[in-house]
Amino acid sequence: MSHASSHASPHASSHASPHGSSHALDRIRVGSAPDSWGVWFPDDPRQVPWERFLDEVAEAGYDWIELGPYGYLPTDPARLTEEVARRNLKVSAGTVFTGLHRGPAVWEQTWAHVGQVAALTRAMGARHLVVIPSFWRDDKTAEILEPPELTAEQWAHLTKGMERLGHEVKERYGLDIVVHPHADTHIDTEAHVERFLDSTDSDLVNLCLDTGHYAYCGGDSVKLIETYGERIGYLHLKQVDPDILAEVVANEVPFGPAVQRGVMCEPPSGVPALGPVLEAAQRLGVELFAIVEQDMYPCEPDRPLPIAVRTRKFLRSCGA
Repeated sequence: MSHASSHASPHASSHASPHGSSHALDRIRVGSAPDSWGVWFPDDPRQVPWERFLDEVAEAGYDWIELGPYGYLPTDPARLTEEVARRNLKVSAGTVFTGLHRGPAVWEQTWAHVGQVAALTRAMGARHLVVIPSFWRDDKTAEILEPPELTAEQWAHLTKGMERLGHEVKERYGLDIVVHPHADTHIDTEAHVERFLDSTDSDLVNLCLDTGHYAYCGGDSVKLIETYGERIGYLHLKQVDPDILAEVVANEVPFGPAVQRGVMCEPPSGVPALGPVLEAAQRLGVELFAIVEQDMYPCEPDRPLPIAVRTRKFLRSCGA
């Protein structure tokens, strides 16, 4: 299944950069997301209003955005189309949360949520639906909700459920699903990500590689891109602070509190180095979205914009 678009230039233009990339990353489409503005929920008094997010993401120099939590941005397609177009923005993807390892019993409830988000995503002209597996540990209280390791039966439910989801979303909405490995979910470590990819059909299910979450869980993004390149359908660009991460791992801190400690940090101060990740992605020869997400919930309202401006400048210095 080719993700290459007919608009892609066959040759990368030569473009020297201070970070060692000799080519412009002409297959990479850079964007940002509500997450980089401290938005985790559809409605929360600690989050910036959606109008301010849209104004500032455009001001920072991004062309592409994600929808974020369903209900944060307006859900009326005509209204949202007008709001993003006015700021010269375009939507790359919507996001859904799923617990498909629980088996067929959760399908109807899952599909009701997915259908809602997929319809808006398609109406906005986007082609991707980012699918995040459910958390085994409560994001706020740290309560262990279920075992971190799935049984063989649960793995089968998860992989078959994702294939079914990929098929239905493509048939009904014309979107590709990209599954997002995520801290404190069952698709997190290198072993779990590889098991998931090896157990699913590439025509139905591909990956949204989040460089920060993968590093958080001990994985190597460049190696994953080089090994499973045909399965990389989408990127989230994120870095972790290695010192805070070491403390988080040692103390078994859950993801929510880890974010409050600043585990996800502003590039280029963390890991992995994003230049090599972007260059490995460019070598795949397909058009890929690379959406910046710096988890900062909750955060001061004036914090995100300066970070977003610096991050966009840094990514340009990498050729993206």
